[in-house]
Amino acid sequence: MTATLQDPATYLARLGYRTPPPPTLETLQTLQLRHTSAFAFETIDTLLRRPVPVDLPTLERKLLGDGRGGYCFELNRLFLALLQHLGFEATALAGRVIEGDAPLARTHLLLLVKVDGEPYVVDVGFGGMVPTAPLRLHGEEPQATPHEPYRIVATADGYLLRTQVLGQWRELYTFDLQRQLDIDLEMGSWYVSTHPGSPFIGQLRAARTDGPQVRKTLRDGSFAIHRMGAPSERHELADAEAVLQVLQEEFGLRLPPGPALHDALQARLEATRAGG
Repeated sequence: MTATLQDPATYLARLGYRTPPPPTLETLQTLQLRHTSAFAFETIDTLLRRPVPVDLPTLERKLLGDGRGGYCFELNRLFLALLQHLGFEATALAGRVIEGDAPLARTHLLLLVKVDGEPYVVDVGFGGMVPTAPLRLHGEEPQATPHEPYRIVATADGYLLRTQVLGQWRELYTFDLQRQLDIDLEMGSWYVSTHPGSPFIGQLRAARTDGPQVRKTLRDGSFAIHRMGAPSERHELADAEAVLQVLQEEFGLRLPPGPALHDALQARLEATRAGG
């Protein structure tokens, strides 16, 4: 991956840095936690059935200039470039999300970052269950984060990431250590944003953390606030106007101009509530 950031200063400023920090584990921990709060996971473009390019100039324009968020191929791709700019040894990996019984394609992007020779799994793009701290690759014991604990378990084919939610361990995704190239990321994002079988097509998802211990999620018209160790606070939003307000006020998004988003949201809400 040879492309480099054009405006690292603006990116770092969004994460609370006036000057580039050193490539240490403490820096990586701070960056990951702040990133999950500063940049929302969101699928507005796939709701609108628009392809999602993942070249760095487009990502910088969208996330840094236009006030948007993105999904894993966008958030983790941009974060990868920032880490490499700061001097971290970081590479892209592919994961297979676990959801139901049917196997899904390997269409999740995550990162492997080495600090002082120790490999860590880093992910700022896994939606509502995004890890908020680097996770040691080796060793299967639970690892604390500012939110839920996580575990990485070795398997016959690679590794399995799990998290503990309300006392129950949940499987999130599998992955191996084969390095992904730019063309792999382009192909993965193209599939997720255009294939009719993609779970993102025509649907709205959004998520961000709100500091330690708090997560916010949105699934079409269902908005929830999750506080660690407590029941979730859920709100069913009445219409597209209410969803747009939540996207702006709770997820910090600057929305694309024009009526397309409002109309797609209203159609999605009506279809969902009619059982479609």
